[in-house]
Amino acid sequence: MNRFVLTDAQWAKMEPLCLGKRGDPGRSGEDNRRFVEAVLWIARTGSPWRDLPALFGNWSTMYTRFRDWVKADVWKRLFDAVCDEPDMEYAMVDATIVKVHRHGQGAKGGLRARP
Repeated sequence: MNRFVLTDAQWAKMEPLCLGKRGDPGRSGEDNRRFVEAVLWIARTGSPWRDLPALFGNWSTMYTRFRDWVKADVWKRLFDAVCDEPDMEYAMVDATIVKVHRHGQGAKGGLRARP
């Protein structure tokens, strides 16, 4: 994979918090960065796990590993590690995503017979 979503600086903060490092008991993950990138791809595209591109690995394995990390609270630790530098590049609010309820627009509510 040529292009990563995570910068090297972000990954340097996240890497020590990942499960499956060398020296950890039990099985170890082959490539934690590739796994995190796969989860970010799923989050970015909104695709089901079965549509995960083959370059990330088997979708079933990735999903199982994702659930294991959720149960172990690894994602919270990872987000806390990188949240000190929020990337506001994609933060925008406009009228296409924010709607005011009709009561907030001054509309008259309720049913009534008008002459």
